[in-house]
Amino acid sequence: MRLELLGLPLDPVDMQTALVRIEGFLSTPTTDTVVTLNPEIVVRAQKNPDLQAAIRKASLVTPDGVGVLWAIQKLYGQELPERVTGIELTEALFMRFGERIRVFFLGARPGVAEQAARNAHARYRIRVAGTHHGYFQDPTPVLRTIRASGADLLLLALGERQEVFMERYREVLGVRVAIGVGGTLDVLAGKARRSPAWTRRLGLEWAWRVGTDPRRWRRGLRLVRFVQLVKAEARRQG
Repeated sequence: MRLELLGLPLDPVDMQTALVRIEGFLSTPTTDTVVTLNPEIVVRAQKNPDLQAAIRKASLVTPDGVGVLWAIQKLYGQELPERVTGIELTEALFMRFGERIRVFFLGARPGVAEQAARNAHARYRIRVAGTHHGYFQDPTPVLRTIRASGADLLLLALGERQEVFMERYREVLGVRVAIGVGGTLDVLAGKARRSPAWTRRLGLEWAWRVGTDPRRWRRGLRLVRFVQLVKAEARRQG
């Protein structure tokens, strides 16, 4: 049963349940979208109607971030089993399906998607349906390439526009599942490091990222805003 977090849907799934759900999506001819919901996306959605609509129409919305787990505990008194993040979900799908799945890698800087695809094929034996960087203005040729690729799974690393993009063009993508995965392609390509395991265990992954990359300061501010919004909602609920 779906929950609601500050006006947005959230499926209280663990990794295994998410994988089962996505396996079901892969068996249908329509395109299902998956959003990994973190505090930053929640804050941005408060003032972005297109993003709100994209999340509400998503087939699956997973809890990405310890802040989301905290918010559900604060608002509902319910403990979610675990985070289901973009990078961990992507790797779990690769391990589960291997060469049975064709994947299109879309986004990041030129060359990153290609390297991510090569690394993923070498490590997980997934089949690469195609790649394209995220620095494009006209989506039409990109959409044609994706549709013609025969991909089962589309991974989108388009930053703040990925959720809106996959919902806006859902009917023409021609894939079974589309997932917004943020910085996952950079990690798969070896262009970015994952935060240390201890930060992920303690829920301090965001602090490590902000501390090691000052350009991410806005993410820290959004997390503060997220906490403020959740506390205000808790007071409203009484």
